[in-house]
Amino acid sequence: MFMPEVVQVKPYENYTVEVLFQDGKIVYYDVTPLLDKGVFAMLKDKDFYLKRCTVMNHTLAWDVSGDLDPTKCIDIDPDTLYSTI
Repeated sequence: MFMPEVVQVKPYENYTVEVLFQDGKIVYYDVTPLLDKGVFAMLKDKDFYLKRCTVMNHTLAWDVSGDLDPTKCIDIDPDTLYSTI
């Protein structure tokens, strides 16, 4: 069974993130619809959004603690990202 894994991310100022998967697929994920939902509201801080965007838990994530602790991040299910058109 195929399980998508994110290997690289690149955030853009417009709240879109370029997401590269292990199989070479690239998607552009728009974070804007999440900005008013729960923990994702933290991403409204553009500095946090841009500087803490990374790969954790094999997916797109934002490092909340600043020490790359995979239990202290905001992440998005890789299946959700992979199915983005």
